[in-house]
Amino acid sequence: MIKKVSRNEIRLRKHVRVRKKVEGTKERPRLNVFRSLNHIYAQVIDDTTGNTIVAASTLDEALKGKVKSGGNKEAAKEVGKLIAEKASDKGIKQVVFDRGGYIYHGRVKELAEAAREAGLEF
Repeated sequence: MIKKVSRNEIRLRKHVRVRKKVEGTKERPRLNVFRSLNHIYAQVIDDTTGNTIVAASTLDEALKGKVKSGGNKEAAKEVGKLIAEKASDKGIKQVVFDRGGYIYHGRVKELAEAAREAGLEF
């Protein structure tokens, strides 16, 4: 009998492969993206200590009035801007982008481009 592999299991395999190469340091932390059906989340992580430096998502209080739905490109743009603002407040200019096993398309791409426009370099 053949076991059916879910899309999330495939994504997690890709994510493990990417994480072997992509590592965040104190000087250049990792910008991680996770998307669910209804929301999108972004974290800036220092992998040497394992600490999340800043985080933003469509559930943040700062975005409550701006976005109607958390699962679309407009919401991803707002999260990208917010994570870049929070990172620059902490003095972070350069990051390593970790797309989390997702293809660089749609919401993930919008978040990344908005973060670049707001001042993050990757």
